[in-house]
Amino acid sequence: MLRMTHVSLRLLLSLAITAVGATLIAGCGNDVPPGAVAKVGDTTVTQDEFDKWLSTAVRGQAQGGTVAIPDPPSYSKCVAAKKKTPSATGQGKQNDAELKKQCKSEYETLKKEVMQFLIQAQWVEQEAKAQGIKVSDQTVQKALEDQKKQAFPNEKAYQKFLKTSGMSEADILFRVKLDQLQQKLTQKITEDAKKVSDQDIQAYYDKNKQRFAQPERRDLRVVLTKTKEKADAAKKALDDGQSWSTVVKQYSIDEASKAQGGKLPSVAKGQQDKALDDAVFAAPKGKIEGPVKTQFGWYVFEVEKITGASQQSLDQSKETIKNLLRSERQQKTLDEWIKDFRERYKNKTHCADDFRVAECDNAPKEKTDTGAVSGGTPNGQTQQAPQAPSSTTPTPEK
Repeated sequence: MLRMTHVSLRLLLSLAITAVGATLIAGCGNDVPPGAVAKVGDTTVTQDEFDKWLSTAVRGQAQGGTVAIPDPPSYSKCVAAKKKTPSATGQGKQNDAELKKQCKSEYETLKKEVMQFLIQAQWVEQEAKAQGIKVSDQTVQKALEDQKKQAFPNEKAYQKFLKTSGMSEADILFRVKLDQLQQKLTQKITEDAKKVSDQDIQAYYDKNKQRFAQPERRDLRVVLTKTKEKADAAKKALDDGQSWSTVVKQYSIDEASKAQGGKLPSVAKGQQDKALDDAVFAAPKGKIEGPVKTQFGWYVFEVEKITGASQQSLDQSKETIKNLLRSERQQKTLDEWIKDFRERYKNKTHCADDFRVAECDNAPKEKTDTGAVSGGTPNGQTQQAPQAPSSTTPTPEK
Protein backbone atom coordinates (compact mmCIF):
# COMPACT_ATOMS: atom_id res chain seq x y z
CA MET A 1 0.00 0.00 0.00
CA LEU A 2 1.16 3.46 -0.77
CA ARG A 3 1.74 5.21 2.51
CA MET A 4 3.79 7.71 4.47
CA THR A 5 5.30 6.85 7.80
CA HIS A 6 7.00 8.95 10.45
CA VAL A 7 10.30 7.57 9.17
CA SER A 8 9.98 8.18 5.46
CA LEU A 9 7.69 9.20 2.68
CA ARG A 10 7.05 5.84 0.99
CA LEU A 11 4.89 6.19 -2.04
CA LEU A 12 4.78 2.57 -3.08
CA LEU A 13 2.30 0.24 -4.74
CA SER A 14 1.50 -3.04 -3.02
CA LEU A 15 0.08 -5.11 -5.86
CA ALA A 16 1.70 -8.54 -5.52
CA ILE A 17 3.35 -9.59 -8.80
CA THR A 18 4.47 -13.10 -9.61
CA ALA A 19 7.75 -13.49 -11.49
CA VAL A 20 7.58 -14.92 -15.01
CA GLY A 21 10.30 -17.41 -15.85
CA ALA A 22 10.66 -17.06 -19.61
CA THR A 23 11.50 -14.07 -21.77
CA LEU A 24 8.68 -13.35 -24.21
CA ILE A 25 9.31 -12.72 -27.89
CA ALA A 26 8.95 -9.10 -28.96
CA GLY A 27 6.04 -8.40 -31.26
CA CYS A 28 5.96 -6.27 -34.33
CA GLY A 29 5.75 -2.50 -34.06
CA ASN A 30 7.59 -2.37 -30.74
CA ASP A 31 10.55 -0.31 -31.91
CA VAL A 32 11.51 2.32 -29.35
CA PRO A 33 11.56 5.77 -30.99
CA PRO A 34 14.50 8.16 -30.66
CA GLY A 35 14.55 10.04 -27.35
CA ALA A 36 12.80 7.21 -25.50
CA VAL A 37 13.97 4.40 -23.24
CA ALA A 38 10.92 2.15 -23.54
CA LYS A 39 7.57 1.71 -25.21
CA VAL A 40 4.54 0.21 -23.49
CA GLY A 41 1.85 -0.41 -26.06
CA ASP A 42 1.44 2.90 -27.85
CA THR A 43 2.95 4.93 -25.00
CA THR A 44 6.61 5.85 -24.85
CA VAL A 45 8.74 6.37 -21.76
CA THR A 46 11.08 9.21 -22.63
CA GLN A 47 14.74 9.69 -21.86
CA ASP A 48 13.79 12.93 -20.09
CA GLU A 49 11.47 11.02 -17.74
CA PHE A 50 14.17 8.51 -17.01
CA ASP A 51 16.77 11.23 -16.35
CA LYS A 52 14.38 13.08 -14.05
CA TRP A 53 13.58 10.05 -11.87
CA LEU A 54 17.23 8.95 -11.87
CA SER A 55 18.16 12.36 -10.50
CA THR A 56 15.39 12.03 -7.91
CA ALA A 57 16.71 8.64 -6.83
CA VAL A 58 20.25 9.97 -6.46
CA ARG A 59 19.09 13.02 -4.51
CA GLY A 60 17.11 10.77 -2.23
CA GLN A 61 20.21 8.72 -1.46
CA ALA A 62 22.29 11.84 -0.88
CA GLN A 63 19.89 13.07 1.87
CA GLY A 64 20.72 16.67 1.07
CA GLY A 65 24.45 16.04 0.76
CA THR A 66 26.65 16.18 -2.32
CA VAL A 67 24.75 14.86 -5.33
CA ALA A 68 26.74 12.63 -7.68
CA ILE A 69 24.46 11.75 -10.59
CA PRO A 70 26.06 8.97 -12.68
CA ASP A 71 26.81 10.20 -16.22
CA PRO A 72 27.67 7.24 -18.47
CA PRO A 73 29.80 6.31 -20.22
CA SER A 74 32.64 8.49 -18.90
CA TYR A 75 31.13 9.16 -15.44
CA SER A 76 33.43 12.19 -15.25
CA LYS A 77 30.93 14.39 -13.37
CA CYS A 78 30.08 11.59 -10.96
CA VAL A 79 33.77 10.93 -10.27
CA ALA A 80 34.42 14.63 -9.71
CA ALA A 81 31.50 14.90 -7.30
CA LYS A 82 32.61 11.85 -5.34
CA LYS A 83 36.07 13.31 -4.86
CA LYS A 84 34.46 16.17 -2.94
CA THR A 85 32.45 14.01 -0.56
CA PRO A 86 33.70 13.60 3.05
CA SER A 87 33.68 9.80 2.72
CA ALA A 88 36.01 9.96 -0.26
CA THR A 89 38.51 12.18 1.50
CA GLY A 90 38.30 10.04 4.62
CA GLN A 91 39.12 6.88 2.70
CA GLY A 92 42.37 8.42 1.56
CA LYS A 93 43.47 6.91 -1.71
CA GLN A 94 40.69 6.21 -4.19
CA ASN A 95 41.81 6.70 -7.75
CA ASP A 96 39.65 7.75 -10.69
CA ALA A 97 39.28 4.18 -11.95
CA GLU A 98 37.92 3.00 -8.60
CA LEU A 99 35.50 5.92 -8.36
CA LYS A 100 34.37 5.35 -11.95
CA LYS A 101 33.68 1.70 -11.14
CA GLN A 102 31.66 2.80 -8.13
CA CYS A 103 29.68 5.29 -10.24
CA LYS A 104 28.96 2.64 -12.86
CA SER A 105 27.74 0.15 -10.27
CA GLU A 106 25.43 2.73 -8.70
CA TYR A 107 24.10 3.69 -12.11
CA GLU A 108 23.25 0.12 -13.08
CA THR A 109 21.36 -0.43 -9.84
CA LEU A 110 19.46 2.85 -10.07
CA LYS A 111 18.76 2.36 -13.77
CA LYS A 112 17.03 -0.94 -13.03
CA GLU A 113 14.94 0.55 -10.22
CA VAL A 114 13.90 3.60 -12.23
CA MET A 115 13.04 1.58 -15.34
CA GLN A 116 10.94 -0.83 -13.30
CA PHE A 117 9.09 2.05 -11.69
CA LEU A 118 8.38 3.87 -14.96
CA ILE A 119 7.30 0.70 -16.80
CA GLN A 120 5.12 -0.63 -14.00
CA ALA A 121 3.52 2.78 -13.60
CA GLN A 122 2.47 2.56 -17.25
CA TRP A 123 1.10 -0.94 -16.67
CA VAL A 124 -1.10 0.26 -13.82
CA GLU A 125 -2.32 3.35 -15.66
CA GLN A 126 -3.11 1.45 -18.85
CA GLU A 127 -4.87 -1.40 -17.06
CA ALA A 128 -6.93 1.03 -14.99
CA LYS A 129 -7.99 2.84 -18.16
CA ALA A 130 -8.89 -0.46 -19.86
CA GLN A 131 -11.10 -1.37 -16.89
CA GLY A 132 -12.70 2.04 -16.65
CA ILE A 133 -11.13 2.84 -13.29
CA LYS A 134 -10.55 6.48 -12.42
CA VAL A 135 -9.59 8.52 -9.37
CA SER A 136 -10.40 12.19 -9.00
CA ASP A 137 -7.85 14.91 -8.33
CA GLN A 138 -9.66 15.62 -5.06
CA THR A 139 -9.24 12.00 -3.92
CA VAL A 140 -5.54 12.04 -4.73
CA GLN A 141 -4.99 15.36 -2.97
CA LYS A 142 -6.81 14.18 0.15
CA ALA A 143 -4.74 10.98 0.25
CA LEU A 144 -1.57 13.05 0.07
CA GLU A 145 -2.71 15.39 2.83
CA ASP A 146 -3.58 12.45 5.09
CA GLN A 147 -0.16 10.91 4.54
CA LYS A 148 1.63 14.21 5.09
CA LYS A 149 0.03 14.43 8.53
CA GLN A 150 1.45 11.05 9.43
CA ALA A 151 4.92 11.66 8.00
CA PHE A 152 5.72 15.26 8.84
CA PRO A 153 5.24 17.43 11.92
CA ASN A 154 4.54 20.54 9.87
CA GLU A 155 4.51 22.04 6.36
CA LYS A 156 8.08 23.30 6.74
CA ALA A 157 9.37 19.74 7.21
CA TYR A 158 7.44 18.60 4.15
CA GLN A 159 8.87 21.42 2.01
CA LYS A 160 12.37 20.53 3.19
CA PHE A 161 11.72 16.95 2.11
CA LEU A 162 10.67 18.12 -1.35
CA LYS A 163 13.86 20.14 -1.66
CA THR A 164 16.23 17.37 -0.60
CA SER A 165 14.44 14.62 -2.53
CA GLY A 166 14.39 16.48 -5.81
CA MET A 167 10.68 15.70 -6.21
CA SER A 168 7.98 18.24 -6.86
CA GLU A 169 4.54 17.90 -5.34
CA ALA A 170 3.32 16.93 -8.80
CA ASP A 171 5.72 13.98 -8.73
CA ILE A 172 4.39 12.87 -5.37
CA LEU A 173 0.79 13.30 -6.49
CA PHE A 174 1.58 11.10 -9.49
CA ARG A 175 2.79 8.36 -7.18
CA VAL A 176 -0.21 8.78 -4.88
CA LYS A 177 -2.48 8.47 -7.91
CA LEU A 178 -0.77 5.25 -8.95
CA ASP A 179 -1.46 3.79 -5.54
CA GLN A 180 -5.09 4.85 -5.63
CA LEU A 181 -5.52 3.21 -9.04
CA GLN A 182 -3.83 0.05 -7.80
CA GLN A 183 -6.13 -0.15 -4.80
CA LYS A 184 -9.21 0.19 -6.99
CA LEU A 185 -7.88 -2.44 -9.37
CA THR A 186 -7.35 -4.84 -6.49
CA GLN A 187 -10.85 -4.20 -5.17
CA LYS A 188 -12.43 -4.81 -8.56
CA ILE A 189 -10.41 -7.94 -9.27
CA THR A 190 -11.22 -9.54 -5.91
CA GLU A 191 -14.84 -8.39 -5.56
CA ASP A 192 -16.43 -11.71 -6.55
CA ALA A 193 -13.98 -13.63 -4.35
CA LYS A 194 -15.55 -12.01 -1.28
CA LYS A 195 -18.65 -14.16 -1.65
CA VAL A 196 -18.67 -17.04 0.83
CA SER A 197 -21.83 -19.13 1.23
CA ASP A 198 -23.18 -20.79 4.39
CA GLN A 199 -22.51 -24.13 2.71
CA ASP A 200 -18.84 -23.17 2.26
CA ILE A 201 -18.60 -22.28 5.94
CA GLN A 202 -20.30 -25.50 7.05
CA ALA A 203 -18.00 -27.64 4.89
CA TYR A 204 -14.89 -25.95 6.27
CA TYR A 205 -16.10 -26.31 9.86
CA ASP A 206 -16.88 -30.01 9.44
CA LYS A 207 -13.45 -30.65 7.94
CA ASN A 208 -11.51 -28.60 10.51
CA LYS A 209 -13.43 -29.04 13.78
CA GLN A 210 -10.23 -29.60 15.72
CA ARG A 211 -9.12 -26.06 14.92
CA PHE A 212 -12.08 -24.74 16.87
CA ALA A 213 -11.63 -26.96 19.93
CA GLN A 214 -10.11 -25.87 23.24
CA PRO A 215 -8.26 -28.53 25.28
CA GLU A 216 -8.65 -29.00 29.00
CA ARG A 217 -6.60 -26.47 30.96
CA ARG A 218 -5.47 -26.41 34.58
CA ASP A 219 -4.45 -23.57 36.87
CA LEU A 220 -1.56 -24.62 39.11
CA ARG A 221 0.48 -23.53 42.10
CA VAL A 222 4.04 -24.83 41.92
CA VAL A 223 7.29 -24.89 43.86
CA LEU A 224 10.45 -25.89 41.99
CA THR A 225 13.55 -26.91 43.98
CA LYS A 226 16.98 -28.21 43.08
CA THR A 227 16.85 -31.25 45.39
CA LYS A 228 14.28 -33.74 46.63
CA GLU A 229 15.08 -32.78 50.20
CA LYS A 230 14.11 -29.17 49.55
CA ALA A 231 10.96 -30.33 47.76
CA ASP A 232 10.00 -32.56 50.70
CA ALA A 233 10.52 -29.62 53.07
CA ALA A 234 8.37 -27.36 50.88
CA LYS A 235 5.59 -29.96 50.71
CA LYS A 236 5.64 -30.47 54.49
CA ALA A 237 5.36 -26.73 55.03
CA LEU A 238 2.33 -26.60 52.74
CA ASP A 239 0.77 -29.64 54.43
CA ASP A 240 1.29 -27.91 57.76
CA GLY A 241 -0.79 -24.97 56.58
CA GLN A 242 1.81 -22.42 55.46
CA SER A 243 0.66 -20.27 52.53
CA TRP A 244 1.83 -20.86 48.99
CA SER A 245 3.28 -17.34 48.84
CA THR A 246 5.42 -17.98 51.92
CA VAL A 247 6.62 -21.42 50.80
CA VAL A 248 7.33 -20.33 47.24
CA LYS A 249 9.32 -17.34 48.43
CA GLN A 250 11.44 -19.56 50.68
CA TYR A 251 12.02 -22.57 48.44
CA SER A 252 11.26 -22.01 44.73
CA ILE A 253 14.01 -21.47 42.16
CA ASP A 254 11.57 -20.73 39.34
CA GLU A 255 11.66 -16.93 39.18
CA ALA A 256 8.71 -16.61 36.77
CA SER A 257 6.18 -18.48 38.91
CA LYS A 258 7.83 -17.25 42.12
CA ALA A 259 6.97 -13.68 41.21
CA GLN A 260 3.31 -14.75 40.98
CA GLY A 261 3.21 -16.56 44.31
CA GLY A 262 3.74 -19.88 42.54
CA LYS A 263 0.84 -19.46 40.12
CA LEU A 264 1.09 -21.20 36.76
CA PRO A 265 -2.22 -20.49 35.01
CA SER A 266 -4.01 -22.11 32.08
CA VAL A 267 -1.67 -25.05 31.47
CA ALA A 268 -2.70 -27.35 28.61
CA LYS A 269 -1.53 -30.93 28.26
CA GLY A 270 1.84 -31.23 26.57
CA GLN A 271 3.14 -27.80 27.58
CA GLN A 272 5.29 -28.93 30.54
CA ASP A 273 8.06 -31.45 31.12
CA LYS A 274 6.52 -34.90 30.52
CA ALA A 275 6.87 -36.11 34.11
CA LEU A 276 5.19 -33.00 35.48
CA ASP A 277 2.63 -33.00 32.69
CA ASP A 278 1.58 -36.59 33.42
CA ALA A 279 1.35 -35.91 37.15
CA VAL A 280 -0.63 -32.68 36.76
CA PHE A 281 -3.28 -34.18 34.49
CA ALA A 282 -3.67 -37.25 36.70
CA ALA A 283 -4.03 -35.20 39.90
CA PRO A 284 -7.33 -34.24 41.54
CA LYS A 285 -8.20 -30.64 42.23
CA GLY A 286 -7.15 -29.15 45.59
CA LYS A 287 -4.57 -31.74 46.67
CA ILE A 288 -0.88 -30.95 47.19
CA GLU A 289 1.13 -33.38 45.06
CA GLY A 290 4.80 -34.28 44.60
CA PRO A 291 7.69 -34.16 44.66
CA VAL A 292 7.92 -34.90 40.90
CA LYS A 293 11.39 -35.21 39.39
CA THR A 294 11.93 -33.34 36.08
CA GLN A 295 14.90 -32.18 34.03
CA PHE A 296 14.61 -28.78 35.75
CA GLY A 297 14.46 -30.03 39.35
CA TRP A 298 11.77 -31.26 41.76
CA TYR A 299 8.21 -29.96 41.64
CA VAL A 300 5.54 -29.77 44.31
CA PHE A 301 2.20 -28.61 42.92
CA GLU A 302 -1.52 -28.22 43.46
CA VAL A 303 -4.27 -28.09 40.84
CA GLU A 304 -6.38 -25.07 41.79
CA LYS A 305 -8.81 -24.99 38.87
CA ILE A 306 -9.82 -27.27 36.01
CA THR A 307 -11.34 -25.83 32.84
CA GLY A 308 -12.81 -28.63 30.79
CA ALA A 309 -12.22 -29.12 27.08
CA SER A 310 -14.71 -27.33 24.83
CA GLN A 311 -15.76 -27.24 21.21
CA GLN A 312 -16.56 -23.91 19.58
CA SER A 313 -19.89 -24.15 17.78
CA LEU A 314 -20.46 -23.42 14.11
CA ASP A 315 -22.24 -20.18 14.99
CA GLN A 316 -19.33 -19.11 17.18
CA SER A 317 -16.84 -19.98 14.43
CA LYS A 318 -18.80 -18.63 11.48
CA GLU A 319 -17.28 -15.15 11.25
CA THR A 320 -13.73 -16.46 11.62
CA ILE A 321 -14.24 -19.05 8.89
CA LYS A 322 -15.92 -16.54 6.60
CA ASN A 323 -13.02 -14.10 6.87
CA LEU A 324 -10.48 -16.90 6.37
CA LEU A 325 -12.15 -18.27 3.22
CA ARG A 326 -12.64 -14.77 1.85
CA SER A 327 -8.97 -13.91 2.36
CA GLU A 328 -7.78 -17.16 0.76
CA ARG A 329 -10.03 -16.74 -2.27
CA GLN A 330 -9.11 -13.10 -2.75
CA GLN A 331 -5.40 -13.93 -2.66
CA LYS A 332 -5.81 -16.81 -5.10
CA THR A 333 -7.86 -14.67 -7.47
CA LEU A 334 -5.33 -11.85 -7.25
CA ASP A 335 -2.35 -14.15 -7.82
CA GLU A 336 -3.94 -15.66 -10.93
CA TRP A 337 -4.94 -12.28 -12.32
CA ILE A 338 -1.50 -10.78 -11.68
CA LYS A 339 0.26 -13.57 -13.54
CA ASP A 340 -1.89 -12.88 -16.57
CA PHE A 341 -1.51 -9.10 -16.09
CA ARG A 342 2.28 -9.32 -16.07
CA GLU A 343 2.44 -11.58 -19.10
CA ARG A 344 0.11 -9.33 -21.09
CA TYR A 345 1.98 -6.14 -20.34
CA LYS A 346 5.46 -7.59 -20.56
CA ASN A 347 4.56 -8.83 -24.03
CA LYS A 348 3.88 -5.28 -25.19
CA THR A 349 6.75 -3.58 -23.34
CA HIS A 350 9.85 -3.04 -25.45
CA CYS A 351 12.98 -1.32 -24.17
CA ALA A 352 15.93 0.41 -25.73
CA ASP A 353 19.02 -1.80 -25.75
CA ASP A 354 20.80 -0.02 -22.93
CA PHE A 355 17.69 0.06 -20.73
CA ARG A 356 16.45 -3.51 -20.77
CA VAL A 357 15.11 -4.90 -17.48
CA ALA A 358 13.00 -7.91 -16.48
CA GLU A 359 9.77 -6.10 -17.38
CA CYS A 360 10.79 -5.76 -21.04
CA ASP A 361 9.85 -8.33 -23.67
CA ASN A 362 13.45 -8.06 -24.87
CA ALA A 363 14.91 -8.52 -21.39
CA PRO A 364 18.49 -9.83 -21.29
CA LYS A 365 18.22 -13.52 -22.16
CA GLU A 366 21.17 -14.54 -20.05
CA LYS A 367 19.24 -13.67 -16.89
CA THR A 368 16.02 -15.52 -16.03
CA ASP A 369 13.34 -13.52 -14.30
CA THR A 370 12.94 -15.76 -11.26
CA GLY A 371 13.90 -13.40 -8.48
CA ALA A 372 12.02 -10.75 -6.61
CA VAL A 373 10.36 -8.06 -8.69
CA SER A 374 10.98 -4.47 -7.63
CA GLY A 375 10.98 -4.90 -3.90
CA GLY A 376 9.46 -8.37 -3.65
CA THR A 377 10.85 -11.46 -1.99
CA PRO A 378 12.28 -14.60 -3.58
CA ASN A 379 11.42 -18.26 -3.07
CA GLY A 380 7.78 -17.97 -4.04
CA GLN A 381 6.80 -15.61 -1.25
CA THR A 382 4.42 -12.71 -1.74
CA GLN A 383 6.13 -9.95 -3.72
CA GLN A 384 5.48 -6.25 -4.12
CA ALA A 385 5.23 -4.27 -7.34
CA PRO A 386 5.04 -1.92 -9.10
CA GLN A 387 7.21 0.04 -6.75
CA ALA A 388 8.97 3.35 -6.94
CA PRO A 389 12.72 3.28 -6.31
CA SER A 390 13.29 3.22 -2.56
CA SER A 391 16.14 5.66 -3.03
CA THR A 392 13.59 8.38 -3.74
CA THR A 393 12.16 8.13 -0.25
CA PRO A 394 14.54 9.81 2.20
CA THR A 395 13.91 10.24 5.90
CA PRO A 396 12.35 13.63 6.69
CA GLU A 397 13.77 15.57 9.57
CA LYS A 398 11.40 16.53 12.37
